[in-house]
Amino acid sequence: MADNQNPSQRYRTFVLILLTIVYGFNFIDRQIVGILAPFIIADLGLSTTQMGLLIGFYFAAFYSVVAIPIAWLADRYSRVNILAIALATWSGFTALTGLANNFVQIGMARMGVGIGEAGGSPPSHSIISDLYPKEHRSGALGVYSIGIPLGIMTAYFVTASLLGASNDEVNWRRIFIILGLTGIVLAVVVRFAIREPVRGAMERDSEVEMVRPSFRASLQVLLKIPSWWFMALGIAFASFVSYAFSGFQTTYIRLLDPEFSFKTVLLSLGVINGTTYAGGTYIGAKIADMWGGKDIRAYGFLPALAILVALPVSLILLWATTVWVHLALTTVLLFFLGMYLGPSFAIAQTLAPINMRAMSTALFFFILNMIALGGGPTFAGWMADFFNASNTDAIAMRNALGVTAMMFIPSVLCFLLVAKTLPKDWAEAETRNRAMMQSQKS
Repeated sequence: MADNQNPSQRYRTFVLILLTIVYGFNFIDRQIVGILAPFIIADLGLSTTQMGLLIGFYFAAFYSVVAIPIAWLADRYSRVNILAIALATWSGFTALTGLANNFVQIGMARMGVGIGEAGGSPPSHSIISDLYPKEHRSGALGVYSIGIPLGIMTAYFVTASLLGASNDEVNWRRIFIILGLTGIVLAVVVRFAIREPVRGAMERDSEVEMVRPSFRASLQVLLKIPSWWFMALGIAFASFVSYAFSGFQTTYIRLLDPEFSFKTVLLSLGVINGTTYAGGTYIGAKIADMWGGKDIRAYGFLPALAILVALPVSLILLWATTVWVHLALTTVLLFFLGMYLGPSFAIAQTLAPINMRAMSTALFFFILNMIALGGGPTFAGWMADFFNASNTDAIAMRNALGVTAMMFIPSVLCFLLVAKTLPKDWAEAETRNRAMMQSQKS
């Protein structure tokens, strides 16, 4: 028999899988906009820059800002309730995206989705951290991170299944409406299937009342942890490239070879994301836990090495002359891009004080999404319009994504700094959390 403080392994696995599915829905919605970009642009008469704003800045700005007050609530009130409400909210706005008739309407719908999705990861990360001890936390958060490739894979498969008889027959509105309604049903399941766990259960021996820190206090503590900030910047710069590529890859492939079957592209990218990206995410988390058990610097070294490999691969695939070669190299790229997720999420949770974990995730995602999701697709879309003044569309998009890929360089440097500063910060975090638990008991 298990309770909220000592859940059974079976229940923990069930919750982890359910939260991973919810995270997957988060990325289905994000990816579907990029997949359907060519058809949305044609239907609503948008420019590449406007599409980049929809994929990136308009969504990320609201997502990042709203995540902080939601995390403040998640450190005080029921994380399960917050997650269920957030899922229902973003799913509702996803459905409304399918009803938009112009740039203003679809922009407002994307802002609404961003507001809802802001309540997804902070409470989920906090729940997982109270179900798994720190020596297994990277692995658990690595499994949770698989929601990203699984969500992206599902987005490709759903789009492929709803294609018309030709590449030009895509009812993008119906796809958004179906996904939105499905997400609302999932929100009900979350609300009644997950029990609110005891905060700090994996760091203490008995239940005690936790002090709820103010936002200012949380920020002051996190500001003093160098490796936390280097990690946040490292994953943000890497994801700057990742979000730009995922946002415009289908557009680039259609420009590279307009006659190539769009359904084949969707199914291929779906399989690649569901296998190699998911595999890289899972393997990266496991390697980090094993390597980190011997040398804590592994949580910085592993992401740095993975991104260092991703840089040349990302450039070579842009100059591939056929779609099949491009897709083969995408397979390699996504494997290495998945490897930095688990270690980064583990750092964000383990270095933060127990009663600031949701806020840690929110601040982490604020940096990540303002730089990566807000900047990557927006920058790439603007660069494509800039280069298109003198090049064909395909060459313009290739040049735009090639320039964007240079952001991998500061990412590698940041993760090397993580490796340098992490041993000291990790030891101080363990001491701080032990002292906190002792003070709460006395």
